[in-house]
Amino acid sequence: MINTVALVGRLTKDPEMRYTASGVPVANFNLAVNRQFTNQNGEREADFINCLIWRKPAENFCNFTHKGSLVGISGRVQTRSYTNQKDEKVYVTEVVAERFSLLESKEKNKSNSQPQNPAQESNQFKPKHTNPNDPFANGGQSIDITDDDLPF
Repeated sequence: MINTVALVGRLTKDPEMRYTASGVPVANFNLAVNRQFTNQNGEREADFINCLIWRKPAENFCNFTHKGSLVGISGRVQTRSYTNQKDEKVYVTEVVAERFSLLESKEKNKSNSQPQNPAQESNQFKPKHTNPNDPFANGGQSIDITDDDLPF
């Protein structure tokens, strides 16, 4: 049987870290995931999915994400039930994240908006130190290679 989920979305609020009675960390978060189609008004709707993550990944998730962070998660769907204070049975369906990926740069993740200095963004991915013998350092322009340069 297969129970696998992969989601990409934004956190609707900061993740909430808790600890079990035995000290195991667990974080709850809500992920807003856009649907692939638009409604009758031409607007894109989103699903808001309850998720949780356990142990060290939970601690890392809380340390590196916040409201608005764009994240990818993979895990499984879990259903559970409990009886509330009114003696009513409550059913919960949630995604248990086993792995996550941060999908924005640290700077963009902090502001979650357009860069304030566009000139700075264009230099963001330029290497600080270049090797003069690096054949790929010229920005993808063609280079001269003779048959003697090839190892085969």
